[in-house]
Amino acid sequence: MEDLKVTWVQTDLKWEDPRANLDHFRELLNGVHDTDLILLPEMFNTGFSINPSGCAETPDGPSAAFLKETALKKDCAVAGTMLVSENGNFFNRLYFYFPDGACEIYDKRHLFRLSEEYRIISGGKKKTIIRYKGWKILPLVCYDLRFPVWSKNRYENEEYEYDFLFYLANWPDNRSWVWRSLLMARAIENQAYVAGVNRTGTDHFGALHSGGSMICDAKGKIMAEAADNQTSVQTVSLCYRDLQLFRDSFTLGMDWDSFTIHD
Repeated sequence: MEDLKVTWVQTDLKWEDPRANLDHFRELLNGVHDTDLILLPEMFNTGFSINPSGCAETPDGPSAAFLKETALKKDCAVAGTMLVSENGNFFNRLYFYFPDGACEIYDKRHLFRLSEEYRIISGGKKKTIIRYKGWKILPLVCYDLRFPVWSKNRYENEEYEYDFLFYLANWPDNRSWVWRSLLMARAIENQAYVAGVNRTGTDHFGALHSGGSMICDAKGKIMAEAADNQTSVQTVSLCYRDLQLFRDSFTLGMDWDSFTIHD
């Protein structure tokens, strides 16, 4: 199994201005080459807005087209979320575009109750396990980080459900300790690589986002971390052999509890 090169983009976002944000990401990604996967913050095109009339796009709108265009141009996978309107409902939808332009999606399940997100947006009903370059990847979004059952890895038929878990977020600075702590915890409890990709800057409501994008190994050790309040484009190589050796030597997965999640 080959290593997986993961690139995150941590940066400020222009409020409800897709054109400016897409242009900004094009510029930031100009120098990115030789990577397997690019991760962008939650609602990379607008910032965390729950204003459907001004921000919701169709499933194949310009922001989704940007992700597809980037995947094709860079010959790598690209993931980002946006506010999507579909069949009379709104979703905070994560797109994962493959290098050939194919796509898988995940709709954010846990909707933030301290905002109006849970009133306006429909929550997703199912996890999406993506198979890419031999890796099994679980994509989740921001507030999902606080719900360990939803991200819980499984070990069945001598196989782990996933190898790499990532969260795309707009996580505020005043809860940065929670962000950092839970990312490490998710890695430890699931014996998987975990990445969190966050934005910087102050949003329309005055909330500061300091970033703190990071990647942990399966032991919870931080492999790389972005400096606070700075734009950061970093590439980290995830070694499958190291992951397998750790899992084989510390067989935690064999003792995990089995469970069922009900909607």
